[in-house]
Amino acid sequence: MTTTPTPTPPRRTFRDWFLEGNRPEPEGFYESEAHAEAQHHTQAWWKVMCLTGVDYFSTLGYQPGIAALAAGALSPIATLVLVLITLFGALPMYRRVAQESPHGDGSLSMLERLLAYWPSKLLVLALIGFVATGFVITMTLSAADAAAHMIENPFLHDALSGGQVPVTLGLLALLGAVFLKGFNEAIGIAVVIVVAYLGLSSVVIVNGLAAIVQEPSLLDDWWGNVTLDHSAPFGIIGASLLVFPALALGLSGFETGVVVMPLVKGDPDDKPRRPKGRIRNAKKLLTTAAAIMSVLLLSSSLVTTVLIPHEAFEDGGPANGRALAFLAHSRLGDGFGSAYDAATIAILWFAGASAMAGLLNIVPRYLPRYGMAPDWARSVRPLVVLFTGIAAVVTLAFRADVDEQAGAYATGVLALMTSAAVAVTLTEWRRQHRPQATFFGVISAIFIYTISVTIIDRPEGLLIALVFVLMILVISVISRIRRATELRVQGVRLDAGAQQIIDTAIADPRPIRFIANKLQAGDDLEYDAKMAEVQLDNHLGDDEDRIFLEVAVTDASDFAGVVEVTNVQVGRHRILRATGPSVPNTIAAFLLHVRDLDQQVPHVYFEWSDRSPGDNVMRFLLAGEGDIPPLTHEILRKAEPVEARRPQVHVGG
Repeated sequence: MTTTPTPTPPRRTFRDWFLEGNRPEPEGFYESEAHAEAQHHTQAWWKVMCLTGVDYFSTLGYQPGIAALAAGALSPIATLVLVLITLFGALPMYRRVAQESPHGDGSLSMLERLLAYWPSKLLVLALIGFVATGFVITMTLSAADAAAHMIENPFLHDALSGGQVPVTLGLLALLGAVFLKGFNEAIGIAVVIVVAYLGLSSVVIVNGLAAIVQEPSLLDDWWGNVTLDHSAPFGIIGASLLVFPALALGLSGFETGVVVMPLVKGDPDDKPRRPKGRIRNAKKLLTTAAAIMSVLLLSSSLVTTVLIPHEAFEDGGPANGRALAFLAHSRLGDGFGSAYDAATIAILWFAGASAMAGLLNIVPRYLPRYGMAPDWARSVRPLVVLFTGIAAVVTLAFRADVDEQAGAYATGVLALMTSAAVAVTLTEWRRQHRPQATFFGVISAIFIYTISVTIIDRPEGLLIALVFVLMILVISVISRIRRATELRVQGVRLDAGAQQIIDTAIADPRPIRFIANKLQAGDDLEYDAKMAEVQLDNHLGDDEDRIFLEVAVTDASDFAGVVEVTNVQVGRHRILRATGPSVPNTIAAFLLHVRDLDQQVPHVYFEWSDRSPGDNVMRFLLAGEGDIPPLTHEILRKAEPVEARRPQVHVGG
């Protein structure tokens, strides 16, 4: 008895592995809603809060030091201003965003809905540039601060001294390697890291507060330094408001909180379009995270400002970029300090992972829908390599300096928060909710002021964001042009009258012939003249069955959509009217749909365009029209490689 050998599976090449998958891994931070629900990956809101917290809470690693450098003795009061804006400005605003965009689209989708056509797409693309700035700088700044904690640790200082840039690059490379391998169980890891870090940070802060209580003179000395330079109370408040933009790093994390909403477990009876349970729990997530962060920011700013000499915060000082870690070592010993360093390094490094996953969510979520991403952008690993390379370039440009990157980070964060504030304000205004619109208008003004001051003071953040915007626009335009002749239609739907016309034509053994027509007067004379012209140019007999086909472009800026077909009768002429994002794509999709219903090849008849080739190209890209006959033929050629099965295109005139 002979046995058939088991066929050897084909050997996977590096290219197969590198381009594997056509979307971000489902185990990553951000999933599409449908996939999350199908795979039951939703988690309790407090666990997802830890996921956003690796970004949000990790700012404690460097925020107190940056605040001390920017505000000096005013740091606690300036931080109080930040906390008030967080609780009474940013939090209500993002609770509103969560209610409007519960599917992980964030505030960008609200702005997208407020505009239409190309302005909507261009605005979103520009904002994605600022998103990229915020996430990339999160990766580089967090890795740089993690490197600073490693270098300043007494057990590692001698071995790593002077290696800030190499250590930072090594952490970024490790981050990229993790995503190349795969990223599983993110929420479980985040919970462990956040609990450990917040617990150890609380020990350091409580110890510092106890020292202040035991030595009231420390507080008196601090207040004396405040009133020495600023008159109380208006001078102090005014000065605190002026330095507020420099503290904007403490506002990070809100956008991440609404982007991860598909991972938040809702109620069993949640409706897909309006998941009330998920929205309610997401609001709990945002409120709890903001409350915890507000307490920690305020208390950490107080203890670090009062207990640490100001010169220690300066560049090269032992508290620069690591104020709480400095207190942990100096007050609780190197053993506890090293444990705190380890927790801080872990959460800072994982904040970079959160940012990387955010980028892997944003690019596939928006750009492919616009037709503005090349094919390789659907795969995780090429994007990981791209973003890791960009982060390395940014690290080298800033020499892995935490303070130098603060402005760029704040620009990215504030751009998103400003756009969210404006989106909420305009949404409320359109709905004629005047009190709410006025309130959010004030919040918008605060963020507009803050980002304006930040850009004026630290213009490198805007320059980096503009570079990202330019890169995204160039790649998007090239991709849209290259993918223009794809069959980018999601389906064809015929109403009852249109279906009856097609069924009647199919029952006739003669070929189905369509005459493409651009609707003008829409009267009997127009169709009679068109019919006679096509019959003469193509030598058709009087008994040939012919149906007019007209296309109206719904939104040419949309890359794909569903073709809707209705019927109209004008005198003796049968007319099918279709709507779609592009005339050639709509006609091609309709012809293939009819071919599949009948198994015979339909014919379509056109006239040549009188416009110049350049004009036709721009009209096709921007308005979905252009030189219809060759474009329709090219789309059909790509969609149906078998010529005998391809609908036939005829051009006369």
